[in-house]
Amino acid sequence: MRTPPSQAPLSAASTTTLSRGDYFPVSETAGITQAIPSSALFGDRREITISHQGALYRLRITRQGKLILNK
Repeated sequence: MRTPPSQAPLSAASTTTLSRGDYFPVSETAGITQAIPSSALFGDRREITISHQGALYRLRITRQGKLILNK
């Protein structure tokens, strides 16, 4: 089991590097969600499958670099 990275908010100047399996929990006290770079989710792929509340979703990167989420 991996230990979560620092709970401090990420900034544009952050040097935090994510690898597969790293995660950033939501800060309930500050009301700020942590950013996860898309490269940490996708790696070298263009499409991933996300399981959420028993349903599968497909998240993909378009040719224009935009994200599309389909159920």
